[in-house]
Amino acid sequence: MKLTVKPLKQKDAGRGLAAVDRQSMHELGVENGDYIVIEGKNQSRAVARVWPGYPEDEGRGVVRIDGQLRQEAGVGIDDKVSIEKADVKPATSVTIALPQNLQIRGDITPHIRDKLSGQAITQGQNVPFGFGLMGMGSGQSIPLKVASTNPEGTVVVTDSTEINVSERAAEEIAQGGAGGEGTPSVTYEDIGGLEGELEQVREMIELPMRHPELFSRLGIDPPKGVLLHGPPGTGKTLMAKAVASEIDAHFQTISGPEIMSKYYGESEEKLREVFEEAEQNAPAIIFIDELDSIAPKREEAGGDVERRVVAQLLSLMDGLEERGEVTVIAATNRVDAIDPALRRPGRFDREIDIGVPDREGRLEILQVHTRGMPLADGIDLEEYADNTHGFVGADLESLSKESAMNALRRIRPEIDLESDEIPADVLDSLQVTERDFKEALKGIEPSALREVFVEVPDVTWDQVGGLEDTKERLRETIQWPLDYPEVFETLDMEAAKGVLMYGPPGTGKTLMAKAVANESDSNFISIKGPELLSKWVGESEKGVREMFSKARENAPTVVFFDEIDSIAGERGGGQGGGSEVSERVVSQLLTELDGLEELEDVVVVATTNRPDLIDSALLRPGRLDRHVHVPVPDEDARRAIFEVHTRDKPLADDVDLDELAAQTDGYVGADIEAVTREASMAASREFINSVDPEDIDESVGNVRIDADHFEQALGEVTPSVTEDTRERYEEIEEQFDSADPEAEKDQLGRTFQ
Repeated sequence: MKLTVKPLKQKDAGRGLAAVDRQSMHELGVENGDYIVIEGKNQSRAVARVWPGYPEDEGRGVVRIDGQLRQEAGVGIDDKVSIEKADVKPATSVTIALPQNLQIRGDITPHIRDKLSGQAITQGQNVPFGFGLMGMGSGQSIPLKVASTNPEGTVVVTDSTEINVSERAAEEIAQGGAGGEGTPSVTYEDIGGLEGELEQVREMIELPMRHPELFSRLGIDPPKGVLLHGPPGTGKTLMAKAVASEIDAHFQTISGPEIMSKYYGESEEKLREVFEEAEQNAPAIIFIDELDSIAPKREEAGGDVERRVVAQLLSLMDGLEERGEVTVIAATNRVDAIDPALRRPGRFDREIDIGVPDREGRLEILQVHTRGMPLADGIDLEEYADNTHGFVGADLESLSKESAMNALRRIRPEIDLESDEIPADVLDSLQVTERDFKEALKGIEPSALREVFVEVPDVTWDQVGGLEDTKERLRETIQWPLDYPEVFETLDMEAAKGVLMYGPPGTGKTLMAKAVANESDSNFISIKGPELLSKWVGESEKGVREMFSKARENAPTVVFFDEIDSIAGERGGGQGGGSEVSERVVSQLLTELDGLEELEDVVVVATTNRPDLIDSALLRPGRLDRHVHVPVPDEDARRAIFEVHTRDKPLADDVDLDELAAQTDGYVGADIEAVTREASMAASREFINSVDPEDIDESVGNVRIDADHFEQALGEVTPSVTEDTRERYEEIEEQFDSADPEAEKDQLGRTFQ
């Protein structure tokens, strides 16, 4: 039977499986767990165990195998292979050769048997083997070589197979048999979360090399270059490595800085040599890493060398001489810094954005990096995929490595570091647990958000006393669109772009923004207004632009502006000077919130206690469309706030929170926090003055905060909101409901005067 080769899913790679759809299995007469021979080009053969195909492959006539099996069969993705049922005998004994650098004392054959159990192997074959945490790093394996098998030919390892370790090292045994090329360094199964992007790269590079006749028939030239761009650590270089490993093409890499030379003309000569060598070995791929280092914009380039190198690169990529079957792949994380002449069709025909992975992508990446790890039961990778917003592939690799290192630290006391070899039973006890992952997660920041990263606050709604109506409005505006997108889609309704929280100082506006970020499981970018302002023209606007760009890349994100009136004042009121900067910042904010670029899953939350100072254009629907008044708390809310602040305090029996709430009319949340703090200080003062210093440790359990201490505190802390202030904010709330923003602004100004 002829079937088409496709890549295997990340989680199933490295297990010697071939996923075949049920219809083809039925026609072949094989069942789940049987063995098949996959024959590719030049009669190269690989043996694999049959596995039911994925639901989406039903009836498509495809066989999914991983990079190791593709290499053994000598085929690439989309090639046709012949498949037939294999008669594979169980192995009586197998001899395995270990690499020289693997120093293990004791019997490791049970490990090898467990790993190879059920796999079909042939003499001379390389078998990738993850020694748990003793491997060469997370997601990587040590290649073992099958020295001999009994009986000869392809055999399957069973629980009763005798495993022997060869006295000769794997490096000494001559290459040959299946998999003679060795293990491919990077395969498509080692890349997670970039399925669409990988498909585009393959379409640009594999198709022209393997089927140039398609392009001849269409009368077009095949694409010449692909530019991969995106944040650092998203997998641009890894993708180029995988393409080079999977395609049977000559591969050359140019690292930007090594091209540069202080001697006149030498840099250009090095570039020419690379292209000449690639042409002689066509079909070939040239990979330029960090393209921005050798091809910056010529008008901004500091030296003459950079300008000459850019000119040389342009003429090599699109000069008078034909380039032949040479494709250029370049990677950069500063795509706007590259000379625009390189970014036109004919040079880099296709620009592919390698973005920050979404939840599904993060799950695939975690599956890749934990593939060779001895994970303890109960580790739910899906939970970690949910909790790692803003993490790129490199961060998730780091998370896996750190978890493994935590497990290693636990057993390090049992390892004799002076010894050359590690006992096999210590290897056996290694396991990565849930706790190792949780500890590792604490120490890793998402690199896509590094400059603006703020740890998601651990404030919950329970820590915000009272204000139930306000909390409900914030939930509706921010949490619902993120938690129930299907409802908004069905109703053809767009989520609010932004929320303005206003109210007297100390009512809990910032605290609520923190709770929203925590409860909505979002990334959180906090912007303190004045830090955006710069004396250099254009810098402040650039800061706003970059902030929103980061927010889009790492959605879902809550962008929080504290005291927005400091940067978004009314335009046209200043007399030159500093106000011009503020006006330009407001204009930039307006275009970011409601410009041509859509804000997908990005919500802006702003707080102020002077809504009259904010530019009216920001307050219209479509920008900061929800105006939430955070009022002075009423008696019930004050009691709830007292409860929050006295939850863990040792209160005496005579403290009545209802009475305290009745006595504190006009007090806001910050005042109530100050009252409880002052009462605690009064209690500590009284206790410390009445006890000998030596006896404090023994009698500290008896200390209590009583009603007198609260009385003292109320005498010292006065309410920060007067009746006039409260009435002013209530008037503002009514005016915000009016239809005419200009009239509303005038009225707001008069209210505050």
